Amino acid sequence: MDIEKIVLILTERYHNNTSALMDVSNNAKDPFLVLISCILSLRTKDAVTAEATKRLFARAKTPAEMLKLTKEEIEVLIYPVGFYHRKTEQILEICRVLIERYDSRIPDELEELLKFKGVGRKTANIVVTMGYNKLGVAVDTHVHRISNRLGLVATKTPHQTEFALRDLLPEKYWIIFNDLLVMHGQNICTPISPKCSICPIAEYCKRVGVARFR
Repeated sequence: MDIEKIVLILTERYHNNTSALMDVSNNAKDPFLVLISCILSLRTKDAVTAEATKRLFARAKTPAEMLKLTKEEIEVLIYPVGFYHRKTEQILEICRVLIERYDSRIPDELEELLKFKGVGRKTANIVVTMGYNKLGVAVDTHVHRISNRLGLVATKTPHQTEFALRDLLPEKYWIIFNDLLVMHGQNICTPISPKCSICPIAEYCKRVGVARFR
């Protein structure tokens, strides 16, 4: 399979688009804001996340500023993101740890980021790639589903997909691959009945597991 051709076609197709996290934070090079944006985006629609981050970052953009807000204030600012009570507690805990152990600086290493409560591999990879422009492969449900559907990998979990893609993808595509597949998954390669008839990479797709398509 011509991976380079797939990436080039998707890049051309979505060159005017930006990822949800790039849009909502509007501060893609600030690792702290990238991390908080990513936490808020989990199990939440992009439009809801966008508004919540705008409200929150208008009040606080650093760990110290965040801790000046009460739990109730943060909950009001981020509502109605999914699990907003739990996410508020997580944000406050991360801010406390950052100040106490990291001099308020977000770590730039994946393994160090994974030490924070509630931060998984996808979030850690996004912080490393978007916040520090370092190599990483962020895998969410879109990336996992489409990579398997294309036949690029044959994996059962996003964790397995990440490591399979690290072996398969040229490093120059690691950072952009998540954005491309997220946008493709939202617009064309949907979980149920994907729009194969208008897919720009249909000729490269094995349609693994696709029972019905448009």
